[in-house]
Amino acid sequence: MSNLVQLNLANHRHLQLEPQQCAQHGAELNLIPVVMSEFRQLVTQYPILLTKNGDTGAFTFVAMLGFAKGENLFWRDHQWHSIYLPLQIRRQPFFVGAKDAATGEHPLCIDMDSPSISQAPNAVALYSDSGEESDYLLEAKQNLAQLLQGEADNSDFILLLQELKLLQSLSVEIEFEHAAPTRLNGLYTIDEKQFNNLSDAQLLRLHRTHFFEPIYMMIASLGQIYSLIDLKNKRSGTDHDD
Repeated sequence: MSNLVQLNLANHRHLQLEPQQCAQHGAELNLIPVVMSEFRQLVTQYPILLTKNGDTGAFTFVAMLGFAKGENLFWRDHQWHSIYLPLQIRRQPFFVGAKDAATGEHPLCIDMDSPSISQAPNAVALYSDSGEESDYLLEAKQNLAQLLQGEADNSDFILLLQELKLLQSLSVEIEFEHAAPTRLNGLYTIDEKQFNNLSDAQLLRLHRTHFFEPIYMMIASLGQIYSLIDLKNKRSGTDHDD
């Protein structure tokens, strides 16, 4: 469980983080929330899908990391092996607090139980000796700002996808070389048939809202499921040989 506290110079002047340890927060995730502004980077390695909250019916964009709960195929030897690290991992161990009623701003919080908090020789300070925010902290704040804006953009995108009936459930039987087969359930993607049957007016609306590109990226990203299968086969094969 997280131990979130508001970050401030008075209490955290000497706090240091080990950046390489931040990725541990995603070591046991098979799905991770993502925002539309990072689709262009995500599509190079991850399937981009949606999940649906069973209680609220709300959709969330996610990148797929593995086929089973707790399985991250990009995590091995205590490191995340990928070209692009999702924002939800890069922002760790920082979080956005609830909006302050007086200032209207969101306070910056930090998880004091994060494994990245360290006094190791390669640890990075959050503040300089003079109390200035370090480049590392400034980058973390930029990541959080991108996530905050991204959540609003995601909502607009999802509303339009639902209005145009462009979402469909994804149910696929997956077979592996050295592991039991599995079926993907509870995931959603773009309904390509419905997309191809949109009217000119609907297509123009997608163009004006700049949602064409993320739709095509989501469709293209489905090919990365085969890359995940390959990762799973290689990992299972190594375990099988052992």
